[in-house]
Amino acid sequence: MDHHDVVIVGGAAVGSAAACFLATHPQFDGRMLVLEQDLSYQHCATARSVASVRHQFSTPENIRMSMFGSAFFSDVGKWLAVDGQVPDLGWHAAGYLFLASDAGLPVLQANHRIQCAEGAAVQLLDVEALRDRFAWMHCDDLAGGSLGRRGEGWLDAYSLMTALRRKAKAHGTVYRQARVTGLLREGRRVAGVALADGTRIGCGTLINAAGSGAAALARSAGIDLPVQPRKRCVFHVRSPALTPGCPLVIDPSGVYFRPEGDGWLCGVSPPVAQDPPCEDFEVTHALFDEIIWPILAARVPGFEALRVHRAWAGHYDFNLLDQNMILGPHPDIDNLLFANGFSGHGLQHAPAVGRALSELVVHGQFSTLDLSRLGWERVLQGRPLRELNVV
Repeated sequence: MDHHDVVIVGGAAVGSAAACFLATHPQFDGRMLVLEQDLSYQHCATARSVASVRHQFSTPENIRMSMFGSAFFSDVGKWLAVDGQVPDLGWHAAGYLFLASDAGLPVLQANHRIQCAEGAAVQLLDVEALRDRFAWMHCDDLAGGSLGRRGEGWLDAYSLMTALRRKAKAHGTVYRQARVTGLLREGRRVAGVALADGTRIGCGTLINAAGSGAAALARSAGIDLPVQPRKRCVFHVRSPALTPGCPLVIDPSGVYFRPEGDGWLCGVSPPVAQDPPCEDFEVTHALFDEIIWPILAARVPGFEALRVHRAWAGHYDFNLLDQNMILGPHPDIDNLLFANGFSGHGLQHAPAVGRALSELVVHGQFSTLDLSRLGWERVLQGRPLRELNVV
């Protein structure tokens, strides 16, 4: 049986970030293998996301990870250059704008205090300031907003995955397209993985970065991971409207939109009763017709003439407990690391999580950001660390 010091299951943004940081770690000189079931990445969550980065979370750890992520993306040559070639991630700094009604303003203000305490550059705007700055937006029903002034924006997700993978491979990481059918557990250790073609591969450390497939992988080792795939639809729309200086806007309803090319991307999480575990990629057009379009038309008068140009569906690996990721080892298995349940935050947190996983492999503990609160302890004790700003 072939053996690698580290095997990573899942080669999208999180898995490839872990491979990149570990491969370039000065104290790691082992063999590393990344197993990805589809190296075209056409169905992975990262490639089907809106690829955006924000500092405006309610959980301090999420703010810290996003701040590192935006620093990583804006100075990508420092991290991902190979042979002097710096990848172009299409990083576009434009900010997030969270809007609040009277009912939501206290939460917005409480989150703002947490964000400021972490050093995030965010600004509270009253209704008059919103009107002055975004004259194209209807504000009469609003009580205020929170705008990211620095470090927030969006990028090209596929370019990021390509650059992470290229850097990891340049430092000796092997990528293999293969479907993992299960983990081979022996007592308190994972001895290796079984592949769909019958191959078995041994490992020293196993990292579960399998996205929406992470729960099935965990079950094969006897671990109940509270993560399910939830479908999210993205619509690219066009309109004669003009929205100069438009950030990524989150309406109090949860509907969001941001500029993209000659139009805008928009979407919304389905109502809870209409959001079952789901693995298909069929676009739910009723979301646009019944929820998104009426809200956007009311928020931006020029959006009354919106037309859908194209649409697609992807999946969140949704943490049922608290919509925060589960990071690190499970107390029952010594050499299995988890990085799952991002609930839509995987791309922006990938650099920080990749660095954290490399620290766990090399040092057995976090040495930069302390992310221990995101570990298994809260899950096993049923103590949610709930993220309030889930978009």
